[in-house]
Amino acid sequence: MTDIVTFGEVLAEFMALETNQSLGAPGHFAGPFPGGAPAIFIDQAAKLGSGAAMVSCVGDDAFGRMLVARLAADGVDVSAIATRPDATTASAFVTYHDDGQRDFIFNIANGACAEIAPRQFDGVLAGCKLFHIAGTSLFSGHMIDLARQAADRVKAAGGRVSFDPNVRKETLARSGARQALTDLLSRTDILLPSDSELNLLVDIDDDEQAVERALALGVSEIAWKNGSHGCRYYDGATVTHHESFAVSEVDPTGAGDSFGATFCTLRTQGMAAADALVYANAAGATAVSRRGAMEGTSTRAELDAFIDSHG
Repeated sequence: MTDIVTFGEVLAEFMALETNQSLGAPGHFAGPFPGGAPAIFIDQAAKLGSGAAMVSCVGDDAFGRMLVARLAADGVDVSAIATRPDATTASAFVTYHDDGQRDFIFNIANGACAEIAPRQFDGVLAGCKLFHIAGTSLFSGHMIDLARQAADRVKAAGGRVSFDPNVRKETLARSGARQALTDLLSRTDILLPSDSELNLLVDIDDDEQAVERALALGVSEIAWKNGSHGCRYYDGATVTHHESFAVSEVDPTGAGDSFGATFCTLRTQGMAAADALVYANAAGATAVSRRGAMEGTSTRAELDAFIDSHG
C-alpha cells in the first residue's frame, strides 16, 4: 500500500564548483545530481520506511533513466513516472554566493514533468494517507489543477494533505496566483513554510496573526522552518520552538524538503509532533552537510546516529 504520494518535477541538477561562479559564463559544474523538491521529499519518505510513490514524467534520455533508477533504488514506487519520448527531462543549474544566496536556471516548465496526465494518479492514490504538494511544482494552471484534484481525492478518502509553499513575491505577482495558493492552503492539513513564506502567502506581516489566519483556513499543523534558527510548531493549542543542530553547511539545496518529508512521514507513522520535529531538524542538518540535494536524504538509523552524536 502507498502511504505517501507526491507529484511534480524530477530533475537533473548541476552545481557550480566555484563560489560566486556566474551562470552566464563558462565554468565547471558537478552533476548530474538527482533533484526536484517533490522528488527529494518522496525519496526521504521512502528511506524512512513508508510506502511512497511519485507521479511525474521524464524524457527518454540518460537523465530520466538515472533519476527513475535512483528513486526506485531508494524504495520509491516509480510506476506512476511516465516516459515522454518527445520531451526532455527537467534540469536545473545552481551557483552559490558568499552571502549564502543562490542563483538558479531551471528547465522545469518546458520539461517532461509538465506533461503529467490525470490518469497517472489512478494507480497510487488508493489508500494514500498523505498527499504532498511542493510549491515549486505549481508552475502552470494545469499543475495547480492536478494538485487540487489529487488533494480532494485523498481528503475525500480520509487522508491528509501537506503543502510546502516555496512562495516568493514574484510568484504572487502572477495573475490568479494568490487565489490558487489560497485554495490549496484551504485543503492543507500540514503546512511547511520557510522564513517569510507564510506571511507572503496570507499577506500578513505579523507572524502570530499569519499563523492564526492559516489555522482559520483549516490547517491543523504548521512546522515553520527557520534554517539555522530551528523551527516553530503550531497546532492551535501548542506553540513550541525547536533548536537546530549545529553543522557545517556544504549545500543547502533540498534541506527543507528533507525536513518536511521527515516530519510528515513520522507524523503519518504515528510519532508525536515534538519527537518528529527533532528528527526533522536532524534530517535538515544532515542534508546541508552533503553535496547534492538528494544525497542529503537519510534513513531512520542514520538519523538516530546523528541525534545520538549531537545530543
